[in-house]
Amino acid sequence: MLFNSVSFAIFLPIVFILYWFVVYKNLRSQNILLLASSYFFYACWDWRFLFLLIFSTLLDYFTGLKMTNAGSRRVKSFWLWLSIVVNLGFLGFFKYFNFFTTSFAGLLAGFGFRVNLWTLKVILPVGISFYTFHGLSYVIDIYKGRIKAEKNFIDYAVFVSFFPLLVAGPIERATHLLPQVKRKRIFESSRALDGLRQILWGLFKKVVIADQCAQLANMVFNNSVHYSGSNHVMGAIFFAFQIYCDFSGYSDIALGTARLFGIELLRNFAFPYFSRDIAEFWRRWHISLSSWFKDYLYIPLGGSKGGTWMKVRNTFIIFLVSGFWHGANWTFLAWGFLNALYIMPSILIKTNRNNLDIVARGRSLPTLKEALSIAVTFGLTVFAWIFFRSKSIDHAFRYISETFSGSLFTAPTIMPLSVFILLLLFVSVEWIGRENEYALANLGLKWPKAARWAAYYLLLFAVFYYAGSNQTFIYFQF
Repeated sequence: MLFNSVSFAIFLPIVFILYWFVVYKNLRSQNILLLASSYFFYACWDWRFLFLLIFSTLLDYFTGLKMTNAGSRRVKSFWLWLSIVVNLGFLGFFKYFNFFTTSFAGLLAGFGFRVNLWTLKVILPVGISFYTFHGLSYVIDIYKGRIKAEKNFIDYAVFVSFFPLLVAGPIERATHLLPQVKRKRIFESSRALDGLRQILWGLFKKVVIADQCAQLANMVFNNSVHYSGSNHVMGAIFFAFQIYCDFSGYSDIALGTARLFGIELLRNFAFPYFSRDIAEFWRRWHISLSSWFKDYLYIPLGGSKGGTWMKVRNTFIIFLVSGFWHGANWTFLAWGFLNALYIMPSILIKTNRNNLDIVARGRSLPTLKEALSIAVTFGLTVFAWIFFRSKSIDHAFRYISETFSGSLFTAPTIMPLSVFILLLLFVSVEWIGRENEYALANLGLKWPKAARWAAYYLLLFAVFYYAGSNQTFIYFQF
């Protein structure tokens, strides 16, 4: 069930009405409804994988209880590692088995050995990377003494499988979401309207911007040999907008939907393409994943407290693991490695925390220095996205070599005027709203009511006008 589908447009109001008008007096009933709705939502993808989700939930629920009741540190450690091994085992089996077998076969072929290895012919369970990380953070936090094990299974299961975040995040923490699940929620019309605004903006980003850019990006990447170098640049830029609007659009819909039920999810994007350096970009892009790796991998490895070698080592580890998390392809590792190279100078000379504030706060336009910094950071990011989008390392290097050819300085031929206008509108709204939680949060609130609602209906009209393809969200494959 896609967020941008008719089925979800029917599903959401039904759950909302039942939640606030039928079971609103009883918190337990509300949570049971959320859990049942979440399992139904997930089963719409493939009901067989619902059992994997339930197994993962049961595993970490009982692991948490066992650790709480453990009589010694050794027993507690046993249950922690059991959960980690089983969770990562399932994730590795479904997501990386084919990658390792084909890579091993390729390595042997390089030495002249021909092997015929068996590979899995199964669909990757949607959202497995996200709900696995939910469970892992929960058991690790219990082990570290940050939280106590949750005794109510329904409440814990809602934390893991709450349908707005189930298949593509944000990656939640038990310290943030579980208290909200356990607390009585009261309907607030202003909060619900804010949620609807964020859903609308998320749909606009996905359906109107991401899906249109996807068609152009696919055209170039899938047939790059037939296009000029300047069109290669445009193809990479279109993909940059596609992946941002696709994923942040999903996050906006998820956060807005959760707000309809009185729940606040972690913010996942903070206008990353207005970043002035790569370090700032990574503080603003996929925030829940970046912070997860920081807290559960980077800091345990020693973080930046050690010498220069430890900083370099830990930075490369975190980016390579982040790349590999995205998928079983060498292109993702190359993307992670390239971003590690990008950020390395700022870490070595300790300028990685120079840009903590919002760019041009309180001003309409950035300074020339800020504008140039944003342009350079965006350019580096777009170049790295080439590896992320390419089918293979060979494809990526071929795409780059075709880009930096004599045709690079010719006029591009794949810039439809309608897409140019849409991108200009989108970037303008994002820039105006960059100091808010999301671009549409406060935009037009001081306008006359008629003008404000006209703007909302215009966005809604654009969503309906460009709807129809129901393209899946990019991060569903991760």
